[in-house]
Amino acid sequence: MYLKWFVGSGMLVALVVYLIIGSTARAEDAKQGPQGPPPAPVQVASVVEEMVSDQVTLVGTTEAIARSTVAAQVSGSVQNFPVGEGDFVKKGQVLARLRSTSLALRVKAAEATMERVRSNAVLAEKELGRYTKLKGTDSIAESKYDEALDRHQSLKQELLRTEAEIELLKDDIRNKTVVAPFAGFVAEEYTQVGEWIDVGGPVVSLLDLGRIRITVDVPERYAMQLSQDSPVRVLVTSLSDDTFSGKISAVLPEGDMNARTFPVRIELDNPNLEIRSGMEATATFSLGTKRKALLVPKDAIVTAGTNRMVYVVADGVAQPVPVQVVGYYDGNVAVEGPLQPGAPVVIRGNERLMPGQPVQIME
Repeated sequence: MYLKWFVGSGMLVALVVYLIIGSTARAEDAKQGPQGPPPAPVQVASVVEEMVSDQVTLVGTTEAIARSTVAAQVSGSVQNFPVGEGDFVKKGQVLARLRSTSLALRVKAAEATMERVRSNAVLAEKELGRYTKLKGTDSIAESKYDEALDRHQSLKQELLRTEAEIELLKDDIRNKTVVAPFAGFVAEEYTQVGEWIDVGGPVVSLLDLGRIRITVDVPERYAMQLSQDSPVRVLVTSLSDDTFSGKISAVLPEGDMNARTFPVRIELDNPNLEIRSGMEATATFSLGTKRKALLVPKDAIVTAGTNRMVYVVADGVAQPVPVQVVGYYDGNVAVEGPLQPGAPVVIRGNERLMPGQPVQIME
């Protein structure tokens, strides 16, 4: 009985101690207030208001600036055709080889003839030398000297002709190998192994995608405000949301009389060859008219589905503000929305921010 009382009393004491400690801990937590996420480190930039050109965005089609149908310079039967449609080839890479056995045999025969003529020319030169000395002493008839001179000159001419014939044959052999005049993609094949190709016959169609041209039909009211070499921002949506920088290469003088549009050519570099011919591209042109606009760095824009927003910092807290992008200007974005010039917007660290999250501005 006493044992039971002692055990029961011990448990009661432990319970009282636990309640006291728990009450003290809750009181300390209440003093400290609710715990939230720690301040996120961010970098900010100020919203600026500037005069910018109006812009218009239109759709065009990409195409390769350089496209060539590579042809054979000599006729012959195709012995080797190592490329196929879609292959990328480097400048100077072999596209096709034509059979050149008969030409190689003709070169050997011509070289043998050249050696014989050269030997005869050497003997004729020695003979002419002797006759020249004899002529100086009036020890030889004039006709003999003239015959020796004529023979020597004839052999020299024959030697030159044979050398030229060999060079022509060797050139034909070199032309039996058709090589790529520039780096590009094989767009179309025109022959196969065993086929006969005439002089000028097509081998492949080669596409150089190192530089791209975009043709955009621009309405008359905008075309009159464009000028050559003006910068253009190009977006190929099938690739990414990043834009390419191009320039207007030409505003064609003849337009579509029914649509009242004028073709505008845009050229841009394509170093990674990611833009292909025939893709849809949107081109943003800067027009001559000016207006005020709110500009933020492009890194301030956060995309959430089809919506765009920026995070504005106020009292150490970041709050999202919905905006609409209305133009791009040298790394800045013109936006419309409830923003004020001078407001600090987050440009680094905004990818994971939550509305109302505390932030710490870093330099």
